[in-house]
Amino acid sequence: MSKVLIIGAGGVGTVVAYKCAQNREVFDEIVIASRTKSKCDAIAAKIGADNITTDRVDADNVDELCELLRRHRPDIVINVALPYQDLTIMEACLACGVNYLDTANYEPKDEAHFEYSWQWAYRERFEKAGLTAILGCGFDPGVSAVFTAYAAKHYFSAMETLDIVDCNAGDHGKAFATNFNPEINIREITQNGRYWQDGKWITTGPLEIHTDLTYPNIGKRDSYLLYHEELESLVQNFPTIKRARFWMTFGQEYLTHLRVIQNIGMARIDEVEYNGVKIVPLQFLKAVLPNPQDLGENYHGETSIGCRIAGKGKDGKEMTYYIYNNCSHEAAYKETGMQAVSYTTGVPAMIGAMMFLTGKWNKPGVHNVEEFDPDPFMEQLPKQGLPWCEVINGDLEVDKIG
Repeated sequence: MSKVLIIGAGGVGTVVAYKCAQNREVFDEIVIASRTKSKCDAIAAKIGADNITTDRVDADNVDELCELLRRHRPDIVINVALPYQDLTIMEACLACGVNYLDTANYEPKDEAHFEYSWQWAYRERFEKAGLTAILGCGFDPGVSAVFTAYAAKHYFSAMETLDIVDCNAGDHGKAFATNFNPEINIREITQNGRYWQDGKWITTGPLEIHTDLTYPNIGKRDSYLLYHEELESLVQNFPTIKRARFWMTFGQEYLTHLRVIQNIGMARIDEVEYNGVKIVPLQFLKAVLPNPQDLGENYHGETSIGCRIAGKGKDGKEMTYYIYNNCSHEAAYKETGMQAVSYTTGVPAMIGAMMFLTGKWNKPGVHNVEEFDPDPFMEQLPKQGLPWCEVINGDLEVDKIG
């Protein structure tokens, strides 16, 4: 018998709950908790499974989290709340003897900056407690790192270059909307870019470097270099990598709106006073933008996310490798009521919890997903709705840049 507690009732939390309910042989009991219990109740009612219960919690409050954990006694927490809340949830898990999994690394509210150091600092405490913490188990981060580990295990003696490429070729019909929490999304893409080159980090301006990349079944899309958190752990865990970069597509209309938002100060994360009340402009903007959970119904097209790797194969010869998944917005909505960006994050989170509960990813301490055996995870991806494809010794395109 196993019990999972999902903290967060947004688009990703909805998908996680759906997928856990579909795998009842692993997830005997499911609890969904968030600040607003009615959201959890709505998800449970829509799924209609008799093994789902709901609760309320303020994930910023360690005492409330501990009360929740002691009340339900889950085997693992799937944290799909805000990245600001990672550390409070980890603290509560330690206090209550519960294993932990998340999809995005911690970042402080008052600074648009994210890195793993805050969570890696918990390694010894989790190890001594005999608890497992699995970090970054969405798609990117998450599947992107599992793809990399799979390539290292089966194809390469030394990986030398890694490019993670993320394309959303969908159309939701809105003038401007973000595909996940607007506050987190805008903070992420408006900070400086960064990539790994010959043992050091190279910093670029926000969205300064871009190029056309060709995505399977989609074609060419303008792709921008960003910093993304999985690069930090991947270059540590695979030290033969000489260059690691992350690319994401953006349409010109999206970028135009983003520039206006920045120029008029709506991307600010510091407090301003308005009519005697202190507000954070970006949080106000989030309140008036379309809710990512509501985009699915009219979303058409697909996403394509993968890893393009070059280096020396097991035979010592030069080789290239491209592994990717394409996910349909329409198919994701039909199954879960959410669009593909939520789906591609939620499905891997469920699989990661499945890996832990079935004993395949059970290692006390704090670990990024590439530190575990990729094979059982890769086996589950197509079974759970995210099939993957490989191209061996094809043209990686991005090698032509810089």
